[in-house]
Amino acid sequence: MAQAHASDAFLVGRTTFEQMRSFWPQQLNDTTGVTDHLNRVAKYVVSTTVEDPGWEGTTILRGPLEADVRALKSAEGSDIVVTGSIQLCHALTDAGLVDEYRLFTYPHVEGRGRRLFQNRTTVPPLHLTQVREFRSGLVLTRYRTHIA
Repeated sequence: MAQAHASDAFLVGRTTFEQMRSFWPQQLNDTTGVTDHLNRVAKYVVSTTVEDPGWEGTTILRGPLEADVRALKSAEGSDIVVTGSIQLCHALTDAGLVDEYRLFTYPHVEGRGRRLFQNRTTVPPLHLTQVREFRSGLVLTRYRTHIA
C-alpha cells in the first residue's frame, strides 16, 4: 500500500478500468485501504469508446496518448501509476514516457502471458534503485529509466 500512497493518480487502459470499476467502488468494508486510495486519487482511462466513466474522479483521455500523458506529467502532483494495461505500458515505453518501473515479482511461475518489454530492442536503459522483499515472498524491484 505504500506504493499506492506515493501516487495521486493512476492511468489505465479501458479493459483494466472496466474490471476495476466493476469491483472497487462496491467495496464498503475494505480494511486494506485500497478502496479509499482509489476513491481519493485522480483516475485516467485511455479510451475512445468509454462514454461515461461511472466512477467519480475519472477523466477519459481520448488522445493523442503522448500529448495527454505529457500534460499529466507536467501538472502538479506526485506519481502517476499504471496498473495492468499491458498495451498501454507498451505504448508508454515506446514513447519514452516511463520514468520508473516498479515491478512486483510473485513466487509463482505462470509460464505464459504477455511481456512488459515486447522484445530486446524495446527495453530502455534501466538503473536498479531498490529491492525489497516481503514476508510473503513477494519482491519489489524499482528501476529508473534515467538518473536524476
